[in-house]
Amino acid sequence: MRESVAPTSPKEVERHNVNLRLDRLGLLEKFRKVRTQTEAICKPLEIEDYVVQSMPDVSPTRWHLAHTSWFFETFVLKAADPAYVSIDAAYDFLFNSYYNLVGKRWSRPERGLLTRPTVKEIYAYRAYVNAALERLLGFVSEEAFLKVAPIIELGLNHEQQHQELILTDIKHVLSINPLHPQYTQSKPVGPVHVMPMGWRNMDEGLYEIGYGEDGFAFDNEQPVHRIYLDDFQIADRLTTCGEYLDFMSQGGYAHPEIWLSDGWNEVQTHGWNAPLYWDQHEDGTWWQTTLCGYRLVKHDEPVTHVSYYEAEAFAAWSGARLPREEEWEVAANKETISGSFLEAEHFHPIAASTNDARLMQLYGEVWQWTASNYLPYPGFKAPEGALGEYNGKFMSNQMVLRGASCVTPRSHARLTYRNFFPPYARWQFSGIRLAR
Repeated sequence: MRESVAPTSPKEVERHNVNLRLDRLGLLEKFRKVRTQTEAICKPLEIEDYVVQSMPDVSPTRWHLAHTSWFFETFVLKAADPAYVSIDAAYDFLFNSYYNLVGKRWSRPERGLLTRPTVKEIYAYRAYVNAALERLLGFVSEEAFLKVAPIIELGLNHEQQHQELILTDIKHVLSINPLHPQYTQSKPVGPVHVMPMGWRNMDEGLYEIGYGEDGFAFDNEQPVHRIYLDDFQIADRLTTCGEYLDFMSQGGYAHPEIWLSDGWNEVQTHGWNAPLYWDQHEDGTWWQTTLCGYRLVKHDEPVTHVSYYEAEAFAAWSGARLPREEEWEVAANKETISGSFLEAEHFHPIAASTNDARLMQLYGEVWQWTASNYLPYPGFKAPEGALGEYNGKFMSNQMVLRGASCVTPRSHARLTYRNFFPPYARWQFSGIRLAR
């Protein structure tokens, strides 16, 4: 958004009004693009796929479609348009996620128990909210627009997070089906030969991290602050399935000395012996479920769907460690944001195509676990009101992941982005980059 400065001459008034119209049109265009992309992600699904909840951390696709509309309705339309009337008042209860200041909500683990509202009714709800927001952008005053525009921007980034969640969640839903259904057909990827892992040297020194530019960023990426780092090295690519298979074949899941205590408890409690979605056939080969079908594990591809505990154990077994999030950001600072994102439609991490002086696969393959607890930056202050619950209240018992995955929208990736999940989580596209 352009900074609002009071015009002082007729020409400045005209230029100001033109800029305001451009801001409105630009935001409206982005709104339409993001909302359309969400529904395009759902096109390969059958109607039955929309309603299943395969575990407590997974939400039905239908719920994602409704919740992202509820966000715009609750924080934009009801706040800025006194004439707005919800299509159904009960949706406040059904589609609130975790905003306690907004009111009570339906239990997250039981979202899959509801057969109504129907998928058709949810799409009608989305269309209703879309039309209301477009009307709002057409008539709202300049002062009101400048207030709601940042919240709309937040809502669009929130919806992009749910675009990724729709795909990670439907992958889990399809994975429990013994018929091995596919979300979509795979795109061909040319043959590659991944070179041995290399290391990038990073010098000790005082660095700045955090988001300090114009444009959107989540509150947890701010403020910019200085950190001191000792010398370290970071791997020039992600850990591959072949390297992880070596870890498995040498008893990686059988040696408690390389595991954190909580991680070893997870291994014992849940019988982990491989990444999520992997299973071994009688002939000894390992197969995995992907969004594009059930197939052999490919050794050159980045390993994915591992927990923080597994990533940390692999690093210890390798004689290395996981990078801290500030090390990751400093190392990635001069690299371009590139990779196979959602728009590439691979829906699975692909192998590194080359080995050169760059740090490869920083974005667009798998989120990379770091050794950092998810905590506030120095000077962090959550926004007032319910939107302050978006990030800040989760700063406990979570680990930070950096980068972006193969199902992250390209425009959603940022150097300073701080993703976070509990250390036991495996259903996200999470992988490993080593440091030492």
